[in-house]
Amino acid sequence: MAKTSWINRNERRRATVKKYAAVRAELKAKKDYAGLSQLPRDASPSRVVNRCEVTGRRRAFIRRFKISRLTFRELASAGMIPGVTKSSW
Repeated sequence: MAKTSWINRNERRRATVKKYAAVRAELKAKKDYAGLSQLPRDASPSRVVNRCEVTGRRRAFIRRFKISRLTFRELASAGMIPGVTKSSW
C-alpha cells in the first residue's frame, strides 16, 4: 500500500490540473509560453501519476481496469472482475 501522503499529493495535483485547464488551453492557443510558465508546476497534466484505485501503487498500472497488475491478479483469481477468466490450454 502506498503512503497516504503520496496518494493525497496526487489528488491535489488532479484538482490543480482541473482548476487551471481553461487558462492553460487559452495560453497554449495564444502560444504565450511565458504566461504558461507563470502557472504552478502542478497545473501541468503530465505531473499527474496513474495510481491503483485499491493500493495506490503507481508502477505496473493497467489503464483499462485502473488497478495495478498485482491487484488485478488477485481480483481476477478470486473471480471479482467480470469477464476475466484464467486462460488454460
